[in-house]
Amino acid sequence: MLVDSHCHLDRLKLEDSQSLEQIITTARERGVEKFLCVSVTLDDFPNMLKTIEPYTDVTVSCGVHPLHNECQYQIADLRKLATDKRVVAVGETGLDYYYSNETKAWQQQSFANHCQIAHELDKPLIIHTRDAREDTIAILREHNAEKPRGVLHCFTESLAMAKAAIDMNFMISISGIVTFGNASELRDVVRALPLESLLVETDSPWLAPKPYRGKQNQPAYVREVAQFVADLKGVSLEELARVTTANFYDLFKGAAHA
Repeated sequence: MLVDSHCHLDRLKLEDSQSLEQIITTARERGVEKFLCVSVTLDDFPNMLKTIEPYTDVTVSCGVHPLHNECQYQIADLRKLATDKRVVAVGETGLDYYYSNETKAWQQQSFANHCQIAHELDKPLIIHTRDAREDTIAILREHNAEKPRGVLHCFTESLAMAKAAIDMNFMISISGIVTFGNASELRDVVRALPLESLLVETDSPWLAPKPYRGKQNQPAYVREVAQFVADLKGVSLEELARVTTANFYDLFKGAAHA
């Protein structure tokens, strides 16, 4: 069985009379047993909880995405919301200098806030990082992030960065980007990483893998990501699913009971 370790179910555009129930059912039918619905703003968090409430196989994170700097928040608010028993992780947080280099100071402080709350609550971090390799690793080290652990999600960075994160007991999560024609360097990174450090995800509704490029992504397509990664690693889909699912429950320990 597979896990979609990172999706945004509350951000799916439900069109052509397709309901969230149908989307989740389709994923289940394709072997997905668990979904981690990831928060990007605290303002949207209550609605996200309401959206996933009917689904016992969906669990959540709580955090503020580094590109949502318009969402001014107090660390006390993050702490309060992240204590919810359905929350198994803190984030997504991190740094994005590609799209928002001018907000570095805000991003770094917000990242530090999330690291603090992850420590206090003993919940792992979900990290978004783009064009900020050195600062991302430096902040994780500064805040002793190897204790709450975490994942670098939708990974597109270097092998050196991946190894630095793995040295801190972090996981590396692979999305549909790995199937893109221009992702040869990422494919080399995936080949080089130990299977015991990998997760798979969709990041839906974005980044649909081949052969669904141009369509809205959905959790069912994590199967295509998993198959592609399995082929890169030279293992069966069943083996890839077994190990990455075990990795998920080892990292997000609360997910087994949420």
